[in-house]
Amino acid sequence: METDLTLFENYQIRRVYDEESEIWWFSVVDIIQVLTQQPDYQTARKYWNKLKERLGKEGSESVTNCHRLKLPAADGKYYLTDVATAETLLRLIQSVPSPKAEPIKLWLAKVGYERMQEMADPALSLNRARQTWQKHGRSEKWIQQRMTGQETRNKLTDYWADHDIKQGEEFAILTNIVHQEWAEVSVQTHKKMKGLNDHNLRDHMSEAELIFTALAELSTRQLAESVDATGMDENKVAAKTGGNIAKKARLELESKTGKKVITADNYLPSARRQALKKSGRHKTKRDKK
Repeated sequence: METDLTLFENYQIRRVYDEESEIWWFSVVDIIQVLTQQPDYQTARKYWNKLKERLGKEGSESVTNCHRLKLPAADGKYYLTDVATAETLLRLIQSVPSPKAEPIKLWLAKVGYERMQEMADPALSLNRARQTWQKHGRSEKWIQQRMTGQETRNKLTDYWADHDIKQGEEFAILTNIVHQEWAEVSVQTHKKMKGLNDHNLRDHMSEAELIFTALAELSTRQLAESVDATGMDENKVAAKTGGNIAKKARLELESKTGKKVITADNYLPSARRQALKKSGRHKTKRDKK
C-alpha cells in the first residue's frame, strides 16, 4: 500500500492507495476536521468518536464499512486510524452539518476521476509516482529501476490473474514464496529489518534489491508461461524455481563483492528513523554516519 498526503484547501488529508484493489482509503478524522473546520486534530477526533458511536447505535453501514490502517501522525510515528473509501465518506458527510459538505463531495469525486484517468492512461500514474519519489529524494537511477521493476511485477500479476490465481491472499502467498526463495527472508521479515510498518517494501529497497526482485519475478513468469502453469499448486512451483534462479545470482554477486544484497537501509524520514533507533528496533548505515 502507498501512503501519502493530499490537500483540500489548507487541510492535509492522509490517504492510502491499495494497488491490488485500486482503491483510495482516506483518513476519516482528517475529513471530519475539514467538515467541522476544527484547527485542533484532537477535537476533530473526539467529534468523530461520538459520531461513530451514534451511527453505530443506529446501525449505519457507513461505520461498519470503515477500516483501520496505520497512518503517519505529526510525531512521525504510525498509528491505527479509521479510514474509508470515497463512497463511504460521501455517506458519512450527510451526517455532519457543514458548509464544506458540497466542496468535499466535489473534491472526492475529482480524486476518483483522476484515478479513472490514470487507469485509462497509465502514463499519468507513472508521472505521479515519479513526482512522489523525486519529492522523497530518490535518484533518477533508482526511480528508473523502481519503475522497471513495477512493470515486471505487473506482467507477473497479470499472468496470475489469467491463470486462476485470486487477487489478495493468493497473490500475497505467491509473492512471498518468490521473495523468500531469492532473498532467504520473508516479505514481513524483510520489512521488519528495515523498520517498516504499513510501507511498500519496494519503495525502501536498494537498487540491488530492486534488481534481484525483478529478476526473480521475471524468471517466475517466464517459467510459468513455459508450462502454462494454472492454479496455486503449479504456480507455487514456478514461484519457487524462479526465486531460486535469482538467489543463485545473488549469492554469486555476494561472493565476488563481499557485500550483502539484503540491507536494513530504508528511506524513512530522519525523525522516523530516530524514533526507531531510540526503541532499539532499527539501525542503518545511514544512521551511523
